[in-house]
Amino acid sequence: MSEIDDSIDRIANYREQLEQAPGTWPAKRVLADSIRQLMDCLCATDAPEEELLAIAAQVRESAERFQIQPRMTNLPGIAEGSLAGGMEMFMDRSPVVGRSNPLAPPVSLDPDHASKIVHGSVYFGRAYEGAPGCVHGGYVAATFDEALGLACVFSGVPGMTGEITVRYRKPTPLEVPLRLEARFDRQDGRKIYNSGELYAGDLLVAESSGIFISIEREKFEALRQAQLERQKKSANS
Repeated sequence: MSEIDDSIDRIANYREQLEQAPGTWPAKRVLADSIRQLMDCLCATDAPEEELLAIAAQVRESAERFQIQPRMTNLPGIAEGSLAGGMEMFMDRSPVVGRSNPLAPPVSLDPDHASKIVHGSVYFGRAYEGAPGCVHGGYVAATFDEALGLACVFSGVPGMTGEITVRYRKPTPLEVPLRLEARFDRQDGRKIYNSGELYAGDLLVAESSGIFISIEREKFEALRQAQLERQKKSANS
């Protein structure tokens, strides 16, 4: 089996197991969905001041309750699609695709081995508004970063973002199902060139190209160890 086949199979296995997330992750997903709903309501509410302050007190109480809970010291897998194949995948924490991260819409991405294309979908609610009725361009760019990064799997090596270029063809509408495609174009040494498009229906709203730099797998463990050392210093300070 080739490196590409192995990486794609690992992603497929991850997706099959996604609904059977271990431990408390299913509960975290439920909580993240509730926070997304809260964020969406807050951005468009016309509730009276006393109601807003009452809800704020409830949220503050929940946050204080969270602060005394134990914290994970060994985070599972990675939260970055471009590193797929370099480390074990578990992207629930991702700010783009993470189902347990309320910052994520979330974006759904599925690499198709046969076509060598990453197919994706996303629905941006009111919390992601930039221009009136439109998705903020920064979130469009982040979506491309994740999708093009995952397309590195078709090169056979993981990589980290070196450069992303986004061309905004049309305003990207809020509260409309969007679909995207991303693909591996070519590789030149350590540079991996990928590209993709974002559509609202059949309308092309944005396109992107990116350069990703392949990273040796041994460096991933160094990054993880550096993270653990920072956590230890923070806990002891």
